[in-house]
Amino acid sequence: MQSSSYSAENNMLRAELELLMKERETLLIIAGAATGLIAELNTHDLPIRTVEAADLLATTINKLSEETLQDALGAVHATIDA
Repeated sequence: MQSSSYSAENNMLRAELELLMKERETLLIIAGAATGLIAELNTHDLPIRTVEAADLLATTINKLSEETLQDALGAVHATIDA
């Protein structure tokens, strides 16, 4: 009986892990698209409130680790020229 309990728990953990991995992939796509958008913005053409929102987004993106940022860019097949 204990064996089936472990099996059920393993299946539940596997399903949860798969869900988290799918969610991570979606979040990487969002972060990658946002990074590309921020990189292409010309703030001189935008209203101040839009610039403030873009700055908040850029600040948040900059908190990502280099590896995560590269994963995000890869998820949308983008590169950022330095």
